[in-house]
Amino acid sequence: MGFHHLALATRDLEATHTFYTEAMGFELVKAVVAPTEHEGGWAKHVFYDTGGDGLLAFWDLHDEQIPHFDPAISTGVGLPAWVNHLAFDAEPANLDGNRQRWLDQGIDCIEVDHGFCVSIYAMDPNGILVEWCADTRPLNDLDRQQALATLFDPAPPLEAAPTPVFHRADRSVPTA
Repeated sequence: MGFHHLALATRDLEATHTFYTEAMGFELVKAVVAPTEHEGGWAKHVFYDTGGDGLLAFWDLHDEQIPHFDPAISTGVGLPAWVNHLAFDAEPANLDGNRQRWLDQGIDCIEVDHGFCVSIYAMDPNGILVEWCADTRPLNDLDRQQALATLFDPAPPLEAAPTPVFHRADRSVPTA
């Protein structure tokens, strides 16, 4: 069963909207404005069609009773940026185009071949790591067996770390 939407908070709705429409190619499909539980507070809840099953939503909060917060879902709670992240499905044939869209928007990215998939990663304006992930082979029974063996192993064997490839955007070209 798929999910309907994932909702995250933003501190900069304009930058978030630009990133998810221009750099990711998602479409804004719905916006809801409603009061919060505090007198005079309100919030926008905006929804983006990611082109797959489910939506991605952001909260733009306008409520003096809500304390200052860091919207980064990993570094905001003291974790490395790679821990909590958003991964979107990509066809292998589309990965180059997705990477180029980021570079054309002035966004640096990192590419990693994980063996069973290839991913490209970039940061959104909220400090959230975003990933385009393209499967390069189907997962099989051996993968499932290894996953079960690893799941509760207190000292699992370490795999070799993949070598990242860094792609730097050309900052001399103005972005749209």
